[in-house]
Amino acid sequence: MTSTATRDGARLAREPVPAPTQFIPPPKLRRRPALIAAAVTAICLGALLAGWAWTATSNTQEVLVARNGIERGSVIEDADLARVRLSADPALKPVSASEFDQVVGQRAALDIAEGSMLSPSSITSSLTPAAGSSVVGIALTPAQAPGLDLRYGDHVRVVVTPAEGDDLPSGVPTFNDAEVVGVHVSDETGQSVVDLLVPHADATVLATRVAAGNIALVLDSRDR
Repeated sequence: MTSTATRDGARLAREPVPAPTQFIPPPKLRRRPALIAAAVTAICLGALLAGWAWTATSNTQEVLVARNGIERGSVIEDADLARVRLSADPALKPVSASEFDQVVGQRAALDIAEGSMLSPSSITSSLTPAAGSSVVGIALTPAQAPGLDLRYGDHVRVVVTPAEGDDLPSGVPTFNDAEVVGVHVSDETGQSVVDLLVPHADATVLATRVAAGNIALVLDSRDR
C-alpha cells in the first residue's frame, strides 16, 4: 500500500500543472462614420419610397376610359368603355367606374379619343338635334370664318353679306343665331365644315343663304 502511494505521488509530481486561464478582452471595434451615414441614408430613402408608394396607391381611383374612339352623337355601348385604375387629378372630374351602367346607353356629347378619360361634359342623354331644332352644315373659306378655332357649344351668328359688286345694305345686316355642334375639315375641299344648331323654323332660310355663299360667321363671346 505504501509503494502504491509512492508511485502515485511520483506520477502526479511529473504531470505539469495547468496554467491559469488568462482573460483576453474583446477587440475594440473601430467606428466608421461613412458607413454609419450610408446606413442612415439608406433607411431614410427606404422610408421615403415606402411613403411614396403608399400615397400613390391610396390616391388612385377607378375611372372610365374610352376603349375605342367614340364619335359625337354616337350611342355609348359597353364595348366602348374600359375600367382603369389610375392616379387622376380630381380637377379633371373623371367619371367613376361605378357609373358604368349609367353611362352605357347615353350619347357622346363630343368626339372622345381612344384611351381618354370620360368626363361629365363628354356624355349626354339628349339627342342632337332635339325636337324643334335642326342642324345646318356650312362650308367656310378662311375669309368667312373667324381666326379662332371653333368649339362645340360656341354661340355664333351667320351674317348675310352683299354679293360681289353689290352695295352694302342699309341698316343692321341680316343674320341668324346658331350654336356650334360640330367642326371638321372636308377631305374633298379642305374647307372647314361647321355644323350649326338652329331653330327648326330658321333652318330653311339659313340653308338658302348658305347656298348663295354670301355669308360670314361671327363668333360671339364665350363668357357665359
